Amino acid sequence: MSETLNGAAFDAVTVHNFSEKISEQVVHFHVMKLSGGFFLWVGSTPVLSNLAVSMSSKYDSMPLSTLVMGDPSDTAANSLAQRLAKKTKKQVFVSYSIPMKDSSLGLLVENRIKKELELHPEHF
Repeated sequence: MSETLNGAAFDAVTVHNFSEKISEQVVHFHVMKLSGGFFLWVGSTPVLSNLAVSMSSKYDSMPLSTLVMGDPSDTAANSLAQRLAKKTKKQVFVSYSIPMKDSSLGLLVENRIKKELELHPEHF
């Protein structure tokens, strides 16, 4: 959706929320579509504990990725941002606020995101 402000066209920020019970835990997803990319928050409680950003580069097949804030030893947000940037060819911001008690939980969460990407690509 494009809007104009003082004669200049720009893409409006759109918001898409969805939730799912994964491994006995309710996981919430919040997507904000931005011009040329999107912000994805994943969590079970309303906390922004980290933030990673990733984007494609003409110099490497793997997108560039960095942790903007949070614990550098927790690589979940960085890794997810990088995989989503590679898949969507967009700049991706990710905040991943789910405790990793179960190693399969991360894979199930990522599969749910991929499913939503396939069902509703217009929100990303």
